Amino acid sequence: MSQPTKPRYSDIARHLTDAITSGHFVVGTLLPTELELVDHYKTSRHTVRAALAELQQLGLVSRRKNVGTRVEAARPRNTFRPSLASVDDLVQFGAAHLRQVQSIEAVAVSGAIAADLGCADGTRWLRISSLRLRGDATAGPIGWTDVYIDPAYAEIGDLVRASPDALISALIESHYGRQIAEIHQDVRAATVCDPAMAKALKLDEGAAALKIVRRYLDITGQAFEVSVSTHPADRFSVSMRLQRST
Repeated sequence: MSQPTKPRYSDIARHLTDAITSGHFVVGTLLPTELELVDHYKTSRHTVRAALAELQQLGLVSRRKNVGTRVEAARPRNTFRPSLASVDDLVQFGAAHLRQVQSIEAVAVSGAIAADLGCADGTRWLRISSLRLRGDATAGPIGWTDVYIDPAYAEIGDLVRASPDALISALIESHYGRQIAEIHQDVRAATVCDPAMAKALKLDEGAAALKIVRRYLDITGQAFEVSVSTHPADRFSVSMRLQRST
């Protein structure tokens, strides 16, 4: 008989987050000790510590040696704030740009797409394909984005459709407790080769474009979301300001 799969730290973090937001653990009380959580979840101390670190990043708990893990808030906060040198400081849509979902489907990636995502051929993801639009809709679409997320979050599709101005990563953080620790971004020149994408972007096949790949990593360095955005060359640019250090 095969042994049951041990829960990942993100599953434990999500379970504890639900327990806090539902009032099972109220503000001001202590969570069970690390050893008690290890026994309860039948996992390692390292996994439990990663889960508690996730709760701490969400602002739900504080941790002190010889005291324990105390509940500080009943609702998680989105604590990811890009620094001046971060990728989201270079490129950020904000609320002025809306997402128009084109499709949501489970896929197994290979070839160039797997290379973009930094995964092995055959890896399965949930792909959410969308057009990015200006809020006033007076101009053509500013881009096409394929967002690949952990299949464990398959139910997020309805949330994505209902919140066209919210980043998918923010929805994952707020509803599943998977916190962004770091984002890796790659920007390069590309051409629009896919006929459906070219048509949606109102471009000729082979038109010049800017391709932006972002990999969203959790505290353990695992990518749980990767976005691949294609922007027509005349509708989007990346700019940055560099200052000499003193």
